[in-house]
Amino acid sequence: MPARTASSPSRTSHPTAILTIILISYVMIIIDNSIIITGLPRIQDDLEFSPTGLSWVQNAYTLTFGGLLLLGARAGDLLGRRRVFLLGLTWFTLASVVVGAAPSGGLLVAARAMQGVGSAILAPSTLALLTATFAEGPARTRAVAAYGSVAGIGAALGLVLGGFIAAWLSWRVGFFINLPIGVVLVWAVRRYVPVTEGRPGRLDLTGAFTSTLGMTSLVYGIVRSADTGWDDLGTLAALVAGALLLAGFVVVESRVAQPIMPLRLFASRERNGAYAARLLFIGAMISYFLFLSQFLQGVFGYTPLQAGAAFLPMTIINFAVALTVPRLTATMGGPRLLALGVAVTFVGMAWLSRLGTDGSYLVSIALPLVLIGAGQGFAFGPLTAAGISGVTARDAGAASGVINAAHQLGGALGLGVLVTVAAAATSGSSAVERLASGVTAALTGSAVMLALALALVLLLIVRRRPGSRPGPPVPQVVAGELRPRRTVVQVPGSQIPTGRR
Repeated sequence: MPARTASSPSRTSHPTAILTIILISYVMIIIDNSIIITGLPRIQDDLEFSPTGLSWVQNAYTLTFGGLLLLGARAGDLLGRRRVFLLGLTWFTLASVVVGAAPSGGLLVAARAMQGVGSAILAPSTLALLTATFAEGPARTRAVAAYGSVAGIGAALGLVLGGFIAAWLSWRVGFFINLPIGVVLVWAVRRYVPVTEGRPGRLDLTGAFTSTLGMTSLVYGIVRSADTGWDDLGTLAALVAGALLLAGFVVVESRVAQPIMPLRLFASRERNGAYAARLLFIGAMISYFLFLSQFLQGVFGYTPLQAGAAFLPMTIINFAVALTVPRLTATMGGPRLLALGVAVTFVGMAWLSRLGTDGSYLVSIALPLVLIGAGQGFAFGPLTAAGISGVTARDAGAASGVINAAHQLGGALGLGVLVTVAAAATSGSSAVERLASGVTAALTGSAVMLALALALVLLLIVRRRPGSRPGPPVPQVVAGELRPRRTVVQVPGSQIPTGRR
């Protein structure tokens, strides 16, 4: 029997309420992932973390989030997106409370890991619910633009809030805030989001096992390299094990009847380009947040409050530019707008990488941040849209899982690589000079990653091969239903409609 699905957006009573729930849920994840960065010095003092131990406050979250993403995405397809959305939201909210109340470093790290589990369940459900709720066209363009903008605005806002909260209140408040927000969201989901039953199928346990262990091992190797270097035996073993497990995962997915990650998702050149570009783009963004925050506090002597406020030019311009994305998408097209956004971000990052100990905030930081914020505002919406382009309702969860996996792997990979670059490039007679030289090298590395992302966007998303013909018509996704489009067979001298496929 076919699974019962939600009604189409045109018949849904509260499409705006559903989008609001999705966006607030997603921004909770994004903000928590960045709010802790400016609060790390206070966390280290309060819970007596060593420098290596402090890194696991973020690494524990990244490991579980990245390792369980594909499994969480598949669970939404089988068990019903509303049910899994509620589970992830509740789990994430309760874990946030435990993080805020943690009396010791060990419990804090464990709670951050549990928070990562909640994010792995919740994050794919947000994008899958959006994909299944809004049909392709202007409505989805606006929804995806808002969703993509949240990624950039939420990360920047988290840094600002983290600085304000750490200075005026306590870093714990940033996590306690999730409790009232989570309670209201749970009520709103039960009130406004239609029930969606899971479709019949079996969970690909072998695929779930190999993908989870492979992603976890790969992310662990990347984050371990930041402390031990890329030539460390444990780091190499984790990376090799992760690569072998993920290769085995691909083999499994090519043979099972109901894969956890359908390989047909990678049949599209546009989606492949979006996944790879997202990995590089996020790697550059996450790393620059961390390194610039360290520079502001360690070189310019800013307090956490001042360091958070220093990101305001980026946050404000990001929000303003994101409001124009739906209109610009209609006039320019998503691929060209994406290329423009990545290019502007690259220029801003290249400018910021010239930062030195004698620079001024206005010229060396604020103006480059304006460019970076504008580029993020232009790029995130079209980048997300390219990642779900042409995806059918049955693959919405899997596609959102791949997007979020690229997001998390990009952050872990970028941070691991650039921390190593910063350590190798450190020079100078004083601690301030050594920190400044390392940060400059890391920001240069971020600019290189953005240049590679731009090349991928131009070659795989914007560029059209000469003489290429459009592929088969893409089914329209309407709240879990497939509505095939009419197609036309070209016959010399005539056009004969073939009807519905």
